[in-house]
Amino acid sequence: MRCTARVAAEFGPPLARLAGAYESDSSRRQDLLQELHFAVWRSLATFRNQCSLRTWVYRVAHNTATTYVCKQRRSRRIRLASLRRSRRISSGARCRTAWSMRRMYDRKIKDLIEQLKPVDRDVLLLYLEGLRAAEIAEVVGISPGNVAQKVHRAQKYSRAHFQSGESHERDQ
Repeated sequence: MRCTARVAAEFGPPLARLAGAYESDSSRRQDLLQELHFAVWRSLATFRNQCSLRTWVYRVAHNTATTYVCKQRRSRRIRLASLRRSRRISSGARCRTAWSMRRMYDRKIKDLIEQLKPVDRDVLLLYLEGLRAAEIAEVVGISPGNVAQKVHRAQKYSRAHFQSGESHERDQ
């Protein structure tokens, strides 16, 4: 059995980022994060080293987050979070301009993420976490080639989205 404290320490920040990507309300985000930690803790008893611990944790966390999203949609309370990271910005005209530009950029990222299907969102979030295509494929249950294609499409779509300054209809 793995040391649960070590696993929680090692995967705490990625789980927090995942919770932040799925829930904008801070109290519900904390509830989701607690659910993610609990699901990972509970699953460690069934971990059999058939994949890496990292892949296992991400698979459990993304399955838990996906279930959470489905429950929230059913209750019509889903609000995807902004990907904005808390950042202290000092006062002053230059900082206010940078802050304003950062908010605009964050809004565009949020719009992009909100337009993705859940599986595409999972692939993109795992890619941003630094997982390889094979690891992402294991987590979401698709082929590595399909992962690469989804990442490529998300990159192409985001370039078009940011260059035009307006939302585009996503090819489905």
